[in-house]
Amino acid sequence: MIELKGLCKSFEEKNVLTDISATFENGKTSLIIGQSGSGKTVLMKCIVGLLTPEKGELLYDNRNFLTMNKKEKKALRREMGMIFQSAALFDSMTVLENVMFPLNMFSNDTLRDRTRRAMFCLDRVNLTEAQNKYPGEISGGMQKRVAIARAIALNPQYLFCDEPNSGLDPKTSLVIDELIQDITREYNMTTLINTHDMNSVMGIGEEIIFIYEGHKEWEGSKDDIFTSSNERLNNFIFASDLFRKVREVEIQNIEG
Repeated sequence: MIELKGLCKSFEEKNVLTDISATFENGKTSLIIGQSGSGKTVLMKCIVGLLTPEKGELLYDNRNFLTMNKKEKKALRREMGMIFQSAALFDSMTVLENVMFPLNMFSNDTLRDRTRRAMFCLDRVNLTEAQNKYPGEISGGMQKRVAIARAIALNPQYLFCDEPNSGLDPKTSLVIDELIQDITREYNMTTLINTHDMNSVMGIGEEIIFIYEGHKEWEGSKDDIFTSSNERLNNFIFASDLFRKVREVEIQNIEG
């Protein structure tokens, strides 16, 4: 579980995040949503330690990340897995070598055990047949699946995903969403996703926080969205005619 308590972050006296508090539970896919420039990317960077908030607490299972020394932070980062927007695979490494990279860096297991673990992770994302291929030889969706396999190689407690569906078609995005949700539940991880994808919000948004101009404007689940009276959230979520019609149908079903 990750808890945020009153996080504040500013740049050159400009407040970017103000008093952000939230709780992200194990075994659930939690989403951070908001318009460009709302502060959600800064919030994610604060949570993973790329930026340091001026105020507040950041608790990983009751361990305050902001008061840890370098050694303690390094140890905690080994419990984190990350999926980047661009997949961020090494072009000169095969698929298998990419998945083995964090194991080679941080694991003391034998080469045989590291290889076995990497193959297990590739099998989990249905990519064992691509183990000897290079990133340039596989599709964008397959690259994201390799990135997921690499992210879970060290069996992390916390999984962070930055726009995991960026650049993917809707069908492939659905596959990635379902895979992330399945792995989250299977390993009981605390998964946090930064996204603009409203299909992801409606599909796997078990816990959602909506950031508006650096404030937590709204918090709830994908089901709560349909009955929300928050005008800013509704304008953001239901900007398209399709989602507006979906909301109207859902409200009719609830009232009926």
